[in-house]
Amino acid sequence: MMFRISNYLYLAFLALIFTSCGPKNANGLPAPSVLDKDAIRLAHYNVGGFFKSEFNSTSMVAAMMNELGVCAVSMNELDSCTTRHPEYQLKDFCDAMGKWNCTFAPAMAYRGGKYGIGIASSPDLKIVRQYRVTLPKGDGSEQRALAVCEFERFVFCSTHLDHKSAEAQHAQAETINSWVETHYGTSSKPVILCGDFNALPQSETIMQMKEEWAIISPDAFTFSAAKPSKCIDYIMVHKRSAGRVTVLDAKVPVSFKKGDVKEASDHLPVLVVIKIQ
Repeated sequence: MMFRISNYLYLAFLALIFTSCGPKNANGLPAPSVLDKDAIRLAHYNVGGFFKSEFNSTSMVAAMMNELGVCAVSMNELDSCTTRHPEYQLKDFCDAMGKWNCTFAPAMAYRGGKYGIGIASSPDLKIVRQYRVTLPKGDGSEQRALAVCEFERFVFCSTHLDHKSAEAQHAQAETINSWVETHYGTSSKPVILCGDFNALPQSETIMQMKEEWAIISPDAFTFSAAKPSKCIDYIMVHKRSAGRVTVLDAKVPVSFKKGDVKEASDHLPVLVVIKIQ
């Protein structure tokens, strides 16, 4: 009997070692296969049109996101068939990820094409519905939008608020909150919202968002990538469903084996690893 118990303890000890000391990526996160099998890795990234350096950073960003093992990415500042970038940038990124699905939300017409935001998602996530929501411009600098992709287990949203006007940000945040309440106010699915809010953690805009949302990304600098000094990019979950979401990890990754954050964009990516109850 003593021998049998000892063996059980030994096996349990080995399991603990391999779970806690398994392979990790450059950011110290466990590899996807080591985490809880129900863990969901989500990222937000203002990619700056993939052109903040002297080369197209699409392939680099795809390699970085694959390294993080994400299943969905919220993306800001995307061109579609413009004279500046004739490519459909979100589709090019999705192709680089391995034929991922695209949810593009153009915010405005721009240089013969469109400019906006989007969501790239793994084919493993079945898309139930997709939405594009126009946000009010007000006295802001540009038209803005909300991209929404509903999956079987959760709703994933991406936005990019005005970068000059606090009044425009307030109206855009109010529109997002109203739309989510109307469409998912009675849903049991957690609603995740990501974006470059162009607002600091103690700003009126973020205080307004906190009335309806719980921020699950770290309070860490996300801009600029070269000299981080501001936290303006966030991932949050709607409070109505926040109780169903457990945050396993949250980071602003700065080191990658196959990418350089200073060249990929002028923002840093934001990552959360969650589990849905």
